[in-house]
Amino acid sequence: MKIKIIKLLIISIIVFIIGIFFISLNKSSLYNTKGLEGQVLKDVKLEYFNTSKFILEKDLRENNFTLINFWASWCKPCLLEHPYLLKLNNEKNLKLIGVNFKDNKINATRFLNENGNPYDLLAKDKLGKHSVGFGIYGIPESILINKDLMIIKKFIGPIFEKDYILIKDFVKK
Repeated sequence: MKIKIIKLLIISIIVFIIGIFFISLNKSSLYNTKGLEGQVLKDVKLEYFNTSKFILEKDLRENNFTLINFWASWCKPCLLEHPYLLKLNNEKNLKLIGVNFKDNKINATRFLNENGNPYDLLAKDKLGKHSVGFGIYGIPESILINKDLMIIKKFIGPIFEKDYILIKDFVKK
């Protein structure tokens, strides 16, 4: 009787392990944050680049739309998207917030001085820990939100012409 129970227990464990294995094969292993679109940002607290004060939710509600751009001076794709950010800075219904990601302050300042500063507000995330709360796992990435802090669109990778046009169309509505 004991041997039958042990055999049944071993078979059950093997079936369970095989079941978990097959379930995990059908799941995507890619970390995808596109599902954040339509959700509302909560507990926003980004440290300003030059002071120990913080950008909070109330700062994001001041304009109809805000583009939060995560960038670094060492990031080559960030340099490619920079001209489009400079052009977006001219949009009246749009505020640009730059979050300097895992960067050296001197290099970041030099980058903005040499290429222009498109940002209305500038924050820092020296260790990259706060950006995770925004679903950021690489840079450049940008998040377009409305004044209700709802994520309208998430841009993974650099913003190029088609993204620039899309953002302009959103903020003109």
